[in-house]
This record gives sequence, structure tokens and C-alpha cells, in this order.
Amino acid sequence: MKTLNHSVIKAFDLLDHFTSNRPSWGVRELAQHTGQNKSTIYRMLATLETLGVLRKETLTERYTLGLKLFELGHRVQLQQALIHQTHPALLEVAENISETVHLGILRSGKVFMIDKVESPKGLKLNSTIGTYSPVHCTGLGKVLLAHQPAERQKALLTSIDLQGYTPHTLTKKRELSASLVEIRERGYALDREELELGLICVAVPVFNQQDELVAALSAAGPANRFREHALDDYLEILQEGAASIRNRIGNFSLQSIL
Repeated sequence: MKTLNHSVIKAFDLLDHFTSNRPSWGVRELAQHTGQNKSTIYRMLATLETLGVLRKETLTERYTLGLKLFELGHRVQLQQALIHQTHPALLEVAENISETVHLGILRSGKVFMIDKVESPKGLKLNSTIGTYSPVHCTGLGKVLLAHQPAERQKALLTSIDLQGYTPHTLTKKRELSASLVEIRERGYALDREELELGLICVAVPVFNQQDELVAALSAAGPANRFREHALDDYLEILQEGAASIRNRIGNFSLQSIL
């Protein structure tokens, strides 16, 4: 028999009271409505506020649903709408390229990792689905930046922090802009130990069937194993993977869910 965490159950029971007809609650009235102790309700609401699940109005001190639930809901949509379609292609790429494969999208000026398949060679990289990484020093990020409309790209380059992570990181806007032009022309990006020493990555863009940029696909591995002299082979496999994803997703656009 499963052991249930009653604090979690109580938290979700409270959240169920936030409806379209009753979008906000005060501590006292929610305690009266549920029959629970006021101090207990206060601690629960305060904790949920800290987590971003609830938001407290400054003037009224009433609680409403926060953006965390909105974000989680969009993750579910992303999983259902995109990842289950693309994951088979990532599995195939990882098997053929024998390195770790990532799929990322551009969100809030960073790379948001939406899927990953570990290298079949057993060496795991320090990357996690659902986390963010910088755009200026990753293969995924540079591909996503390179294929943005000119004004959007300019705005992003102005807003992002060109932090140096290794001696190889491009930290000057002019140099990065020049490299983005090259990346767009040749159709792929390389990260030669720019984010992490000892790690090399090659990435290609993923478009839908309306030629809209959707994501970026990459393969990454240790510099001492990643066969950079066989770049053409890597690119062929990645581009075949991107084409497979394109065929699978049709006219899917992230604008519909982000």
C-alpha cells in the first residue's frame, strides 16, 4: 500500500479552492471555509507563495494562483505536443552518432533543454532536461540565435550577459555577431569547449514544414573522444535527425503553447 504525504494532499486541497468564480482568498476566510486552523492555513499558503505556486497581493494580503502552475501546465503541453513526436528521432541520432544528443528551444533569452538521450558509450554529461543554459557559448544556443530575425537577434544580443565560462568563450558582442552570420550561412554551430573545458558540441537547427525555427538539435561529447575530423559524418546524422523531426511535427509552432 502506498504511503501518502498528507501535507501534499492538504496543499492540493487548498489549491482546489482557487477557481474562476473565487480566484482569491484571505487566510482567515480560507480557514473558516475549510475548517482548518488559521496558523496551519497561513503556513501552507506562505510556503506555496515561496514556491511561486501562489501570489500574495501586497495591498489586500489575499492569495491568488501564481505563475508556477502556468509554467508547469505549459511543460505538460510541450511534452504532449512536441517531445513525444521528436524523441524517437533523438534515439536514432544518439545510436548513430554514439554521443549524447540534446534538443533545446529558445526561452527567455536562454536555451531551455526539452529532451536528452545519453550517449550509448556510458559517459553521462552534466546536463538536465528542464534546465537552462546560456545561448552565447553553446551549440544549441548559437544555432537558435543565428536563425532569429535580425531585430530579435539584436535585442537578444543586447540583453544577454556574455559571461566567460572558459578561455574559449566569446565575450565580445562584435565577435559573437560575426560568428552568428557564419553559423546561419553554413547551417550548423560548434561549441569548442566554450561552456565547459573538455566538452565539444555540434548543433543544427530544426524547422517545421513552414520553415519556421522550432528548436535546435545537438550532439556533445568529451573533446578527447569527439572526432572533430569526422565533422561531416556528425552533421549528416544530425541533419537527418532534424529532417525526421520536421516530418514528424508538420507545421507545429511553439508560438501555440509558449
